[in-house]
Order: sequence, then structure tokens, then C-alpha cells
Amino acid sequence: MRRLLPCLPPLPAVRSACWAALRQAAGRALLGLLLAAAALPAAAQTLEFRSALSTTAGGPLFPTGPNAREVALPHDWARARPASGDPQWYRIAFQPFGTLERGDLLALYIDRVCSNLEVHLNGQLVHSGGRMSGRLTNNCAHPQLVALPSALIGSGENQLDILVAGHPLAEVGSRQRAGALSTLVIGPQSELAARHAQRLALQVTAPQAVGATLLLMGSFMFVLGFINRSESHLAYFGAMSLGWAVADARAWMRTLPFSHTVAEFLLVALFGFIAWAAVQFLLRYAGVRDRRIDVLMPVQCALIALTLLVAGPQRLHGVATAWYALLALEVAAAAAWHLHRTRNTRSVWPMAALMIAVTAAAAVEFAAQWTGVRPLAVNVAQLALPISFVLVGLRLVQQHGRALAQSQQDRRLLEQRVREATAEVERNFRQLSELRVEQVTERERKRIAADLHDDLGAKLLTIVHTSDNERISTLAREALEEMRLSVRGLTGKAVRLSDALGDWRAEVVSRLAQAGIEGEWEAPEDLPQRLSARAYVQTTRILREATSNIIKHSGATHCSVRAAIADGDFQLVVQDDGEGIAPEVDGRLDRGHGLASMKHRAKQLQGQCLVESGPGYGTVIRLTVPLDRATEPS
Repeated sequence: MRRLLPCLPPLPAVRSACWAALRQAAGRALLGLLLAAAALPAAAQTLEFRSALSTTAGGPLFPTGPNAREVALPHDWARARPASGDPQWYRIAFQPFGTLERGDLLALYIDRVCSNLEVHLNGQLVHSGGRMSGRLTNNCAHPQLVALPSALIGSGENQLDILVAGHPLAEVGSRQRAGALSTLVIGPQSELAARHAQRLALQVTAPQAVGATLLLMGSFMFVLGFINRSESHLAYFGAMSLGWAVADARAWMRTLPFSHTVAEFLLVALFGFIAWAAVQFLLRYAGVRDRRIDVLMPVQCALIALTLLVAGPQRLHGVATAWYALLALEVAAAAAWHLHRTRNTRSVWPMAALMIAVTAAAAVEFAAQWTGVRPLAVNVAQLALPISFVLVGLRLVQQHGRALAQSQQDRRLLEQRVREATAEVERNFRQLSELRVEQVTERERKRIAADLHDDLGAKLLTIVHTSDNERISTLAREALEEMRLSVRGLTGKAVRLSDALGDWRAEVVSRLAQAGIEGEWEAPEDLPQRLSARAYVQTTRILREATSNIIKHSGATHCSVRAAIADGDFQLVVQDDGEGIAPEVDGRLDRGHGLASMKHRAKQLQGQCLVESGPGYGTVIRLTVPLDRATEPS
């Protein structure tokens, strides 16, 4: 089966095709029921015979002799002659009556004969239902309408002989398949045809249509449940429907390719399979799976077949009756357990309605078999059970479709969440990787800073305090300050902006004073922002370079430094009153290391450093650094 599945069309296409076929078959079943309901029984001039002379067959014609006796019709062999399977003759006598329309004939209507018959009118064979020996033709569900030729009907008393061939009760699994003959009705063929059409629709046409629907639906549900192992109850319901459709077909099929004994054996054994599927469906649909039942039900099916073989065809009815009773109890117990398990769910009501319909149909059929009376209610009851299966099957398919749609929606939602989770995991992994790199880098920076501070710092400090050369001592002190600034940048510790401004003021004003330049500092106090170590280091170096340029090249006597925060930026303006930058030097500003390095450092902070100068007007350096990139919240 699994190898064949890839060759099948897509499941939605299969479902659509099966739904179309189910609707068509259900339409045929409904048409048959409407035809049966529309056909009204004949109520004109008819003769109904409720008794007949009967004798065991002794030849091709009704045997004359003292053995004939009067029997009541319907004549049920299951009660009148349960042990005998010999063909039986029945004779009635009638006289012409009433007035027939032109072209109309008298006809004999037989509501039920089991299993086959021949009709003789005044010694002449006028009708044969099929094989009368060997594999008898099965006409148990087929009503008979036999035209009586006018040429064979005399003006006086006429004799109508009916030879019935059937099976004894011991050789059939159900009483309804034992030999029997119903009441006989003689009347105008045009009037009896309506009654015949009604019975034929109820007993043959409608069961055929419902059986075809059940067969198609059962096949579809079995495949559906086999593919979706999580919904195995669909497979069991499909198997039960298939089994019931096959068993029900035995009632209206006229001929079979094997003998009556084999047919009865297979039919009784089939009910064991149907009960197995029914019990498993009821339990699985309620969410229950019992390993013991999974083993015992197949064993029971094998045991049914074994006991039938041991009993033989002469005791088949007794063994079958016992098994039918046991199987009915098992299905009833499974149904009760199912209703108990699902009593608080919405699915309890459809199943409860199905149980009621099955119970009512079984009660009517049981009463008909034991009383011998087969009213119209029996035919309706026989149709009620497969129709109930069809309705429940359609509901199960509908529920499966809804569950499938919901599962697809859940799958799409799950896939979306998986994609989101995957993206989040990847994002977290990248962040973790970056964090680990940053942590490693931070550790390395701290190691380098410690080495610089402990080794190079100690040596520079020794030179500052021990050197006799003032220039060497000054250079060592400047190198020490630069090293300390680098170490602060490497450690990565943020600096409060107000503290940074204080350090810069002290350094700038001190250097300007040493050079004989008057320094002026203007900056806000108590700023809450914190500068990152990188921003602090780069800004310090820019400010140092600007101060160095003023001292060495400007010839200024006054220098002002203004710090401010405006439009989210940190602004620093350094202005001197020196000679300014000559035109021939202005074009080479960016080539020098000082001004170029200042602009480069500002660019690294996503800011800018502008130089404004003119001969005799001094120089203005404007540094702008975005606070969101240079500061950290306190």
C-alpha cells in the first residue's frame, strides 16, 4: 500500500472526486426511496389468498394424491418444516372476475418467495425465477409479478400451482433466508405493477443504491484512515462499512459464483469481521486503545470460522445464532463504553442517535424473523442501518476535513514560529559571538594596559625623577601622560563628562600659562552624561593637538575654549587671537599630521572638526561629537 501511495493523485483531488461520487450515489438512494414512497399499493379488484394446498414435490407437476394439505400463507419453512429442504408445491384455485381494460392481463403478485419458484397455470409453465436445483437463484428480496396469459385462463375454475425451492433453517445463518412463501394476490397487472414497483424499490433498488454509497464511502475512509495512522478510527469505520455493504448485498444478489454452503459460511464469518471493526471503531473514536482487544478480536474471527467448519452445514444456523448473540453483546458493550467516555463531548449525540437507530432496526428485524410477518416497517428498518452508517461516515469525513484544515493552519503557524525562533537563535548567537570577541578583546586591552602601566610607565617615571637633562625629563613626562591616556582608553572605563571637562581645563589652561598665553575656559557644570573611554581619549588628543598648534605656530596672546551641549551634540570651540594661517599654508592643512589627525579622530567619533582661519584674525577650531555615540547614560 505504501508503494502505491505516491502514484495516487493528491489528497484534495481524491477527496473532491470521492465527495462527488458519494453525492451521486446518495442521490440514487434518495431517488429509490422517493420512488418507493410514491408507489401506492393497488386498491382495486384483487383476490388475496391466505391459504393454499401444499405438498412435497414429486415431479414436474403438482402431485395428485392424499398427501396435499392446506397450509396458511405466509408459509414459513423455519417454523413449518425446519428440517426439510425439499421443494414444495402450493396450489390455489380461482375463477375469472371483474372487467379488464383492453390490453390488460391478470397477474399474480407474490410479495416474497425464498429462494426461487416456478408458476404453472392449469398445468402450463408460465414463469420460472431461475435455477431450481444446485445453486438456487436467490429471489428472497425480489417480489414477483407474473402475468397470467388470457389464453390459458378458462371460464370456470382455474388452478395455479407454484413450486418453491428453498433451504432448510439448519443450513442458513438467518431465518430470513430459509424457504418461505408469502400471501398470493391475483388482479389486473396494471394495478399490481404499482405494488410490485414499491416493493422492488424498497427491497432492491434502494438497498443497491445505499450499498453502493456505503461501499464507496467505506473504501475512501479506509484509505484515509490507513494513510493517517493517528486517525485509525476512520480505517475501522471504513472496514465496517465495507463489510456491511458486502453482507447486505447477499440479500438482493440473485446468483453467486459459489455454492449456498460456502456463501452462508462466508456471510456468518463476515459478521465476525464487522463486529471486530465496529468494536475497534467505537473504542478508537473514544480515544481508547486496548492491546488485549487488538489481539482477541482477530482470534475471535478465526474461532468463528473454525466452529462453523466443525459444526458443518447441517448445524450452521444454531452456531451462527450463538455467535450473532455474542457479537451483538460485544458491540453493545463497546457502544456503552463509547457513550460513557464521550458523554461530556459534542460527538456523543450523533453516536447516540446511531445507537438508537441500530437498536430499533435490530428489534424490528428480530420481531419479523420470529413472527414470520414482514410488514413495510421491516424494509424501512433494513435500510435505516446502512443509511445511518452513510450519515455518520459523512460526518466523520467532515470532521476529518476540518481537523486537516486546522492542522495545516497550525503547521503554518508553527513553521512561522520556528522561523522566528531560528532567527532569534541566530541573532543571539551572533550577539554572543560578538560579546565573546568583545570580552576577549577587553581582556587583551586590560592586559596590554597593565603591561604599559607596570613596565613602560615605571621606566618613564624613573626617567622623569632621575634625569638631569630638563629636555629629557620633559619629554619623558609628556610620554608618561600620553601613555596614561592610552591606558585609560584601553581599560574602557567611562568618564563622567563634567570630570572630563575638569581634566581638560586643568591641562589646557596650565599649558597655555606655561607658554605665556592667557587662557579662558567656559563650560557648563554638573553634566550627567558619561563619555566612553574611546570618546574621552580621542577628544583629549584633539584638544592637546589644538593647544600644541596654538603654542607653537599661532603667536597668540589669548585663547578661549568654550564647551556646550546643543541639539544632542557635544560642541567644543577653541579660538585664539594669533596670526592665523597664511594662504600659502592653507592649501596644505590636511597634509600635515596635526590638523589631519584631528579631523580623522573626529570622524572616528562620527563627528567633525572644522578649522576656520585668516591672516590677522586668528584661528577657530570647532569640534562636534554626537552625544548618542560618544556618551553613556549615568
